[in-house]
This record gives sequence, structure tokens and C-alpha cells, in this order.
Amino acid sequence: MMETIDKKVPKMAATTEALDKTLRKACQKVAPVWPLESYVAVNPYLGLSHLTFEAAAQRLAKVDGGAMTMPTAEYLQAVDEGYIQLGELVEALKQAYPQDTPAVSEFLQKMSLQPEEATQEPAIASFTDVASRVMGKDWHQFTIDQVSMWAAAYFDQGQTLWNTTLQGQGLFAAWREEAMVNRTPDLQGLKGFRRALGRLPAEPLEAARFALVELGLPTVGIDLYLHRLLVRVLGWASYTSYLDWQAKLYGQEEGSKMEFLCLLICFEYALQQSLILQDEVQGQWEQERSKLLHLDVEELESTTLKDRLVLHEAYERAAQRELLGRLSSAEAIENKPLPKVQAVFCIDVRSEVYRRHLESLSPEIETLGFAGFFGFPVEFQPLGHTHGRAQCPVLLPAGPKVREAMPTEAEETSALQRRSLSHQVARAWKSFKLGAISCFSFVGPVGLAYLPKLFTDALGKTRPVALARDEGLPKALRGKQSVRVAPDLAAGIPLEQQIELAQGALTAMSLTHDFAKLVLMVGHGATTVNNPHAAGLDCGACGGNAGEANARVAATVLNRPEVRAALAKRGINIPQDTWFVAAQHDTTTDEVSLFEEELVPTALKKELAELKGWLAKAGKGARVERAPRLGIFGPVEDGVKRKSNDWSEVRPEWGLAGCYALVVAPRERTRKVNLEGRSFLHSYNWRQDKEFKVLELIMTAPMMVTSWINLQYFASTVDPVRYGAGNKTLHNVTGGMGVLEGYGGDLRTGLPWQSVHDGEEYQHQPVRLNVVIEAPTQAMNGVIARHEELRHLLDHGWIHLWAMDEQGQVSQRYVGGLSWSSVN
Repeated sequence: MMETIDKKVPKMAATTEALDKTLRKACQKVAPVWPLESYVAVNPYLGLSHLTFEAAAQRLAKVDGGAMTMPTAEYLQAVDEGYIQLGELVEALKQAYPQDTPAVSEFLQKMSLQPEEATQEPAIASFTDVASRVMGKDWHQFTIDQVSMWAAAYFDQGQTLWNTTLQGQGLFAAWREEAMVNRTPDLQGLKGFRRALGRLPAEPLEAARFALVELGLPTVGIDLYLHRLLVRVLGWASYTSYLDWQAKLYGQEEGSKMEFLCLLICFEYALQQSLILQDEVQGQWEQERSKLLHLDVEELESTTLKDRLVLHEAYERAAQRELLGRLSSAEAIENKPLPKVQAVFCIDVRSEVYRRHLESLSPEIETLGFAGFFGFPVEFQPLGHTHGRAQCPVLLPAGPKVREAMPTEAEETSALQRRSLSHQVARAWKSFKLGAISCFSFVGPVGLAYLPKLFTDALGKTRPVALARDEGLPKALRGKQSVRVAPDLAAGIPLEQQIELAQGALTAMSLTHDFAKLVLMVGHGATTVNNPHAAGLDCGACGGNAGEANARVAATVLNRPEVRAALAKRGINIPQDTWFVAAQHDTTTDEVSLFEEELVPTALKKELAELKGWLAKAGKGARVERAPRLGIFGPVEDGVKRKSNDWSEVRPEWGLAGCYALVVAPRERTRKVNLEGRSFLHSYNWRQDKEFKVLELIMTAPMMVTSWINLQYFASTVDPVRYGAGNKTLHNVTGGMGVLEGYGGDLRTGLPWQSVHDGEEYQHQPVRLNVVIEAPTQAMNGVIARHEELRHLLDHGWIHLWAMDEQGQVSQRYVGGLSWSSVN
């Protein structure tokens, strides 16, 4: 057997081109993870969408022992409580066992007798796994810690003052050079570790080929083996995937993930060479290598997992029954009056609660749902900052640069000076706190000065940090910011581009006629403190930033007379007495702030005052509705605001926990339906979309992004160990990129456990996204047929797609292969 293996290895690594292809295939299976500053939800199964949901579950279970279902007890409890009904179990069993469908009673009895799931051992074992098992020493954790400590320093974004890594070199070269002088392996008994690294070629691919040959790996099964190496250090592998994602997005050279995989292969090789005299380890390693010759993930299907997936399918069918039941209860809206106010909110599920309360105050209020960047993918540069930030979905490159501005030149100069000074003082203060000598004296005499503020911060009376928009500005200048869209040499949006963006935005949100006198563009953001994952509560459509900048840009452009004149020639007539107002919804406190109110025409001041009263009442109603879920049973106003300011609060809000649906239809289909803050709502009227270009945009952008969010929450719930961020109270920010749980280990991806669980029960129901679209099925099929990635997600069961008919009833379900079935 070993002779067969050795003969196959040189053939597998015969050329650099062949090895490059093999490594790239493995790398594609790791999804990117964004750094904390711009943290956005990402589908962690992104690289597995070419597999069915069930096949991906089987693969991850074998490669890393991962889970894609909840524990069996959770499903059985749902059956006992009546949430999962008999019919749903029958349909799930028929789908899984079409030839010999077991009886429901027999199936449930079998599942109830199964032992509680323990951590599953992966079927694919690396050399590190073998050595750990045989020697009883955790070389697995040693590898993770060594790679993680080096990566945290190499990728550091300015958090540490003392960085000893060679950041100017390529990833692999920097690691190899440092590893060859690092004596930590010697202290652990790995005497030959550094010598082995010295024998490696300097070029990453050549080094990986050399290492694979020395490890004796066969051609068959190498993809599974490499996948095993990547998921072992999934956090840092995902970060290198992000670097490649950004490079590709902006037309730069990729390669970080490939070099990282080469690093992991070479680490395996160096460990193997250090333990070459351990006969038992080498003997076990030969057996593991022989498995790869006949190892195929489809042949390793676990019956236990298959049965748990049956329970999960029934669980999802129960959630779909509930959703479709809510949508079928919608009441027809007759004699709809022309609106006094139109408010365009982000499709975010948290907006659904506020929109419902706002609309309940008057039939003359109309709300719409659209991606929170409002169709203006800009790069926004705040005052006093040398670089801008991308205010757009991460699927898109940032567009034109827009700068923050003040009303007058004198105020802008003053604001710029004050903010720049604030940044300089902050940097100097950080240097003092972390200095080699001054850090020892900081906690004593200087630390006592923090005592009063520690008390007020702990009581939620003050904020440990200022709001981002107020940072460094004196009170006299706060709230006066605006955006400058007029083009100059270095920034701004050319007029023709403003017109194109305005037309695209209004068309995509189905707002091309019957304009109200006041139209709000409502971005959203969260106000929390001491929260490394704060950006994850902001607007994902704005790249993990608050949507204020996009709302300001949209309102400014749409109020420009020259833009309106051009739009009128294109068939979009905005009345002269219509005014667009930028606003922001604080999802933590449910307060809505209006920007640049002073620019609203005098003739609309009465309407503006009435609107502000409505906004205040809607906010209060939304807070009262959300309070029980937040554990607030006393005074609601104080309780919600305290959570926003409290540095010790681990659950300031629930974010998008619970999201399970995207409804793409006119608002009247859902206006009087309580969707409990669990549904994304995108306004769309297919009758105005003659060529279905807007439908294609929705299905390939918002639909994909909401699926990312849904599957991020899904994975963090069903597998918090591998795909979650762990316990928030143990987090340590590392390098400014992410968090470690405790002092070491891998970079944690996903969401903290406190974001999906309240300590007693789940706050996120792990079901795949249900997308309900009111449009002809032929039109949807056309979009699906043209986009392979979308087709994979739908045909392989990562997204459930439903069609709504002209009466507002969900009438058909997509079953794959461009086919639909009727909904009974």
C-alpha cells in the first residue's frame, strides 16, 4: 500500500501548474470574513454551494466534525410542543427515504433512543491529528496557537506598538523566516522543526510540493486533506480569503489564501520530520494515508446525520407553514390615499417593526424597503480622515468619493482642526498607555482619574466613547455635517453620474410617481459601546457602516434641480413641492434622527412638525414591542437607552437574530401583517419592471446578501464552536481584525453566542432563508438560468424560493431545475 502511495505522489505534484490548481480548488471552499471595522455577515458555507445542503453537511462532518443541525433534543422538543406537525415529518421522511419511507412513530422512537451528540471526530486526519492521538500531546492546539500568534502580528492593523514580524515581505516568506528562528518548537521537544523548514524551497508552491511528497500523500483524497488543514485554522484562513476577495474586487493580485495554505502544509511537514523517529506515530500515519486512496465524501454518509437532517427539514417546513400563514392573512387595502409622507427604509429586519408602528399612525404614511445604501455606492471620507470607507455592499467596489462638509468654510476649517487634534491626542495617549516604561505608572496615579467616569459609565449615565459622527467635534458644530457631492479635482460625483444613480435608485425601489411632499431616506445604524462586533449591527448594505452618509448623498442628489430636470426627460417627474430628507434609524434605541432640517422649504414646515411627532410615537411603540425580548420589564425608555450606553451589556439589541424571510412585493401585501421583525422587506412592483431588470438586480444582489446574513446566523447557532465567535465576555481584540476567545487559539469568525442565545433559549431560529417574490415564475426562471451561483443556491437547497400571485397569495414553490410546484 505504501509503495502505491509513494508512486502516486510525484504524479500529483508533477508540475507547479497542477499543484496550483489543486490548492486553488481547496482554497475556494473557505469563505471570507471581514475585519471588525467593517464587519458584515457572510455565508460561511459560500465555497460549498456547488453541493446540496445535505451533502455539504455530510462533508463538513467528515472533514472537521462540524454540525449543520441543532442537537436532536431540540427537534424532539419541537415535536412534543406541536411546533413540528405530523404532516411535516411525513414529507421530510418521504424526501429523505423515497423508496422505503419509515413510519413517523418508528422514526421518532429511534431518534429518542440515540445518545446525546458528542463532538464528532473527523474522518480525515492530518499528521498533526495522528500525532496528537498517539502521543497524548495536543499538537493540534499547538499548531493553531503558533500559526495564530504569528498571523495576529503579521496582519496587525496598528493595534500593537511593538510588532516583530516582517510585514514588508510576502506571507509565506515572512512566516518561514520567523519560524526558522523561533525556538518554541524546540522547547516542546520538536528538535528537528527548524532544520526541516530550512530544507524547504523559498517559493511557496515549490515548498508545498516538496512537503506533500515528503508527507507521502496520495493523489486521491488530497482535496479533502487540504480542506481539513484549512478548517483547522478556519479564522485566519477566512481572513486571508477576505484579503483575496478585496484584491479581486479592485483588480489587484490575489494569493494570500494560497500562501497561507502552503504555510499550513509546510507546518505539517516540519512536525512530521520532527517526530520521524516516533515509530507508532509513523505507523498510524501510514494507515491514515492509505484511507485517502479510497476515501470519498459521498461514500461516508452518516445515517445518524441523515436522520437529524430529516428532523431539521421538518423544522424548516414548520417555519414555512407559519410564514405562509402570516402572509395569507394580509388584508386588501382599498381606496389608498395619496401619501403625505414616504419613508424609504433599509430592507433590514429591524426596520419591519418600526415601519409597522409608523404606518399604524396614519393611512397617509407610506413606507418602502430598499437596500440601505439607497443605490449610491460611494466612498465616504469624514472630516479629518485621510482615507474614505466603502459605503456599499461588499459585493460591489466603492464608487465615487464623497467628502463630509460643514455649512461654511470657517466652520469646516474649525471642525477639521479640532478633529485632527483629537486624533493626534488619542494616538499620543495610546502610546503613553502602552509605552515600555510609562505603562507601569499608568494604572496607579493616572488610572485613579478614570474612577468617576467608570461609575457613570457603569450606570449607563454616560458613554465610554462619543458617537462616531460627534467624535472630536465641539458641541457647537455637532449635527451641522453635510456631504459635498459637487465634483472637484479629488472627490465628488459628476452630474451625469448623479443622474444615472438617481434614476437607478428610484426605479429599483419602485418610486417613480405619486411622490409625497416629504420623502425620507432612512439609513440605519446601532449605538453600542465596548462591542468589538458593533459594525455587525450597522448596515450590511453600507459595508458594515451606518447608513447616514448614503442617506445624505441620496437626499442631496435627489433635491438638486438639475438632476430633477434630467429625470423628468427620462419619465420620472418629481414635483417641485417634494423634498427629500435624510434620516437615520438607531436600531438599538428605535429613535429616528433627521438631518439638515433647516433646508426643508418653509412651505413644508407644518408637515415636517407632524412627521417628527409621528416618528417619536413610532419609536416608542417599537421600543415597547421589543422590550420583552430584550429582558426589559421596567420603564422601557430608560431600559433601552441604558443598554445602548452600558459598556457591560452583552446584548444591547438582537440585531438580525430570527431572520428567516425576504418578501419582495409591494408594501400593501405586508402592511397590516405582523412579521415580528424577522423578515427583510423589499419594495417591488413587477408591473413597472417591463424588462425585469430590477427583478434581476434584486435576485442577484439583495437576495444574495440577505442569504449571507441568514446563513451567518444559521451557522453561528447550529455550530457556535466552529462558526461562531464564542463567549463575548472572553473576547480579546487582536490586531484590529477580529477576536480571540481568551488569550489564544484561532481567530473567531461568526457571531458571539450572546447574539443568538439569551442564556435560556435560542433567539435565532436556524432555518434557511425563504424568499417570497411577487413576479411571474417565467421571469424568475430567466434570472436563475443566467446566473450560475444563484442557481446553485436555489437548486441545492440553500435558499427556498416562493412565488406570490396577483392576489397576494403564495401560490408556487421553486423545486429546482427551473421547475415549480403548486402550494396547497
